[in-house]
Amino acid sequence: MYHILLDHLCEDPMYIQIYKYFVTEIHAGTISVNEKLPSSRQLAVDLGISRNTVNMAYEQLELEGYIVSKPKQGYFVCDVEGNIRLANDNNVTQKELKQKKTEEKYKVDFSPFGIDIAHAPYDRWKKIMRETMLDQDETLFQSGDSRGEKGLREAIRDYLHRSRGVKCDENQIIIGAGTEYLLMLLTRLLPDYQSIAMENPVYQQAYRVFHNFGYRIYPVSLDDNGLRVDELEKTNSKLVFVTPSHQFPMGISMPIQRRMQLLNWADEAPDRYIIEDDYDSEFRYQGKTIPALQGIDNQGKVIYMGTFSKAVAPSIRVGYLVLPKILYQRYLEEISFYATTVPRIDQEVIRRFITEGYFDRHLNRMRRIYREKCECLMNSLRKWEIPIELKGDSSGLHVIVEFDVKDFDTMDRNPVKLERELTGIAKEAGIKVYPLCDYYIHECDTHRKAIIMLGYANVSTDMIQYGISRLEEVWKPLMTLHS
Repeated sequence: MYHILLDHLCEDPMYIQIYKYFVTEIHAGTISVNEKLPSSRQLAVDLGISRNTVNMAYEQLELEGYIVSKPKQGYFVCDVEGNIRLANDNNVTQKELKQKKTEEKYKVDFSPFGIDIAHAPYDRWKKIMRETMLDQDETLFQSGDSRGEKGLREAIRDYLHRSRGVKCDENQIIIGAGTEYLLMLLTRLLPDYQSIAMENPVYQQAYRVFHNFGYRIYPVSLDDNGLRVDELEKTNSKLVFVTPSHQFPMGISMPIQRRMQLLNWADEAPDRYIIEDDYDSEFRYQGKTIPALQGIDNQGKVIYMGTFSKAVAPSIRVGYLVLPKILYQRYLEEISFYATTVPRIDQEVIRRFITEGYFDRHLNRMRRIYREKCECLMNSLRKWEIPIELKGDSSGLHVIVEFDVKDFDTMDRNPVKLERELTGIAKEAGIKVYPLCDYYIHECDTHRKAIIMLGYANVSTDMIQYGISRLEEVWKPLMTLHS
């Protein structure tokens, strides 16, 4: 029997507390690899809680790869990379682990997933949180609406309508703790769907969710306008996941003609749906902001989703779904018993942050900061003697650097091998870069250019200049060998 102490007054829902307990114990080695966990029914009885709560905890653990479900056997602990398990068997000490972690640090990390933490709205957030605690009564500690608090849903509705052209009422909005949880919720809302089409290359987190839930993934390639609808039509999928405003990782903004083709595909069958992840849509530096696909959908075919993690801070694990009316009704009838995963206190703080104008001001400030960093990166890259093509600087938080394989000393003209070689050389120089090949469901085009992704959000302008200069220095010899 596991001694899990549940705090009913804690901000974290009980399923999160159970999840955190198992994550901690697995990493500590207290629960070993291949150990069988108790059934959800038994653990629910032991803890005196509902089985649904335990199931949600197990689903999150399985989603993140901590446990695996074996048919008719139960849940078993996976061999988690970096797990400090069975230290005696592996002769791994805490000192050695710490040393290894230190050795893997980079001087510059051009992560496409980072944000500028130094300019996060700490002071304003603390002020609103303090005022919220003073203004509210004890009802703030009671369980709230499973969809999320009405005030926050109204604030999100208004923000999405004015900034993204989304058309909905607050009752169609579901609040949840991040993209992964909301996608998991969708798998429960659409239980008969066993396959999904996805952009290739793909947003990894979304791919992992559907892959871990046993979906058959149909990879659909991209052209200059985004996902190819002609390829989508050849699949048997009734679902497609897209990032049309700023495709990740390629940075493509889907034009209106392609969007209409995609909507027409969905309209051809009553049970087809498009999942639109409005990734990085807040950060556009050239031209007008492109409206969401959902805003031009007149048939209720688009499931829209977004998050505050990139716009404010990663620790704010709050996202939202906008469901078509038919799916919202199904949500009420079938899965509204799932408790909200975002504490009411956090929801109230975010509501005030939006409605009192701080969110818009913060976004305007961050657009200016990111635009300056992007220009610094682009100007540094344009000084290179290495021939490259640059794309993706009009929006988002990373750029695409394309290399023609024939310009480098590589025997078989394989872009994947060149990307791996460039990444390895950069690592030896203390620079972390991100090869495109890591984002393919499977490599489908060996005749493409080699592509490296460079993010700039969480890198200072001085370190951007240093990192780009160092990359040219260590990559240039590959060309001179060829020439």
